[in-house]
Amino acid sequence: MQRWDDHRYYHHSRINQSLHLVSAATFVVAYCLMFKDPALAALLAWLVSMTSRQIGHLVFEPKEYDVVNQATHEHKEEIKVGYNLRRKIVLMSVWALSPLLLVFSPTMLGLCQAPHSAIAFARHLGNLWLVIGVGGLLFRTVQLFVIKDMQTGLVWATKIITDPFHDIMLYHRAPLALFRGGHDSEMSDDFHDVRGSY
Repeated sequence: MQRWDDHRYYHHSRINQSLHLVSAATFVVAYCLMFKDPALAALLAWLVSMTSRQIGHLVFEPKEYDVVNQATHEHKEEIKVGYNLRRKIVLMSVWALSPLLLVFSPTMLGLCQAPHSAIAFARHLGNLWLVIGVGGLLFRTVQLFVIKDMQTGLVWATKIITDPFHDIMLYHRAPLALFRGGHDSEMSDDFHDVRGSY
């Protein structure tokens, strides 16, 4: 149910869906890289996957009254289980400001050696972003344990981890719809053809 609500409430725009497809494919690559080079995987995940995903939500997704679901934007934000737009802005702000930690404390408060090259700085940044990503997932999961229940938190965490695979399945046709373009029916999804997959 969490996945269906997320899809129908926050993925109307075909542009947003196409950006989610880019994000999902990049996340899958990052998942594979995680076993060999976690810092590079985190750089890829944050710089490509997360930015394309959140630009889709913040810029291209309509914020007016949702006629398809008969819900206000405020209602959708209130019932969003995971990171609603407000919480996403907080998380993305932490991510965007995090390089300042390396600028002011090159050893990351004594946790590593100071970088002596741009590549070393980037690798330290990747490790920091990995901590922020995992920390954001764990923080909201535990928060859901407290404010809802353990099942809600575990279901949400599982959904987040598996979203890239599901997004590829759902949104692989979105770029074609954009390419055809020009018609309102191609630029927005009415969700009638995907309900059965949830």
